[in-house]
Amino acid sequence: MKPRVLFVDDDSRALASYRRHLDAEFDLTLETDPLRALERIAQDEPYVVIVSDLKMPGMDGVTLLGEAAKARPDTVRILLTGYADFKNAVDAVNKGFVFRFLSKPCSPEDLKRAVWDGVRQNELIKDGYKLYSLQKMKDLMDGVVEGLSTLVEVRDPYTAGHQRRVAELACAIGARMGFAPDRLEALRVAGILHDIGKIYVPSDFLNKPGRLNEQEFSIIKMHPEIGADILKSVRYDWPISDYIRQHHERMDGSGYPDGLKGEEILLEARILAVSDVIDAMRSLRPYRAGLGLPAAVEEISAQAGTLYDPDVAQRCLAILAENPDNMTSGV
Repeated sequence: MKPRVLFVDDDSRALASYRRHLDAEFDLTLETDPLRALERIAQDEPYVVIVSDLKMPGMDGVTLLGEAAKARPDTVRILLTGYADFKNAVDAVNKGFVFRFLSKPCSPEDLKRAVWDGVRQNELIKDGYKLYSLQKMKDLMDGVVEGLSTLVEVRDPYTAGHQRRVAELACAIGARMGFAPDRLEALRVAGILHDIGKIYVPSDFLNKPGRLNEQEFSIIKMHPEIGADILKSVRYDWPISDYIRQHHERMDGSGYPDGLKGEEILLEARILAVSDVIDAMRSLRPYRAGLGLPAAVEEISAQAGTLYDPDVAQRCLAILAENPDNMTSGV
């Protein structure tokens, strides 16, 4: 599909020349009246490039291109004039937001080259908009994720920082396993939100100083399902809600909520399981003191292949051995 280009010039002979030399490569629209050109700019399908003469009756090219910039800011604007001087060039850039300033007479080759440069500039502008929009969406998503994580921690102060630490260790393991950046980002989000389902668990259960009875524990065990339900409608490139639902599953089928075994459990969930156990065991809980990192390492070592994925366990233990004081150092 040829790029759409609008030429505005009160000299019909000049427009005929543009068509003769450029029509094969561009979808050209030619206009002698700058006011009608503005109507076209507002109403037609967007033009990739607008090329305007400077001196025209009724409206000069700088004014025209300035108005075009307001109506179609991503359209690239070129000013073509036989009255070239420094002031006109400055006005064209400052008022008309002009990409390029060409002097008449301009050879067909130079004009064609300038228009193609404008097409490429338009592509860069559109790519920039896409990147900006993606970054804004990511910033928004990050804010929502952090807000939800904080909500859990407010209700369960004993686990303050737990979700973040689980996410960091999980990402360190994922990096060792060669995860691509987007997959690591999904794992990070799942780690930060893996306990989001606890917002539906009564605070008295979460902060009970003694052991939970069977009924209380059965309610706490619902948090992976609840978390997955909260996030199942969130559109993401990776199944984050499934990672959260499965992070308490175990390789031998003894986990919950679905009693999945082995590779029935998603790899990200197996990574979260190991990371969750490491941080939970080494940290203070309302019903016990922190057991420390050696006890957590012993648990993962002893149960690798039974409760925990052996490959995940091996990589996790290697990270902890290299960084005993800071389990995510260097990630």
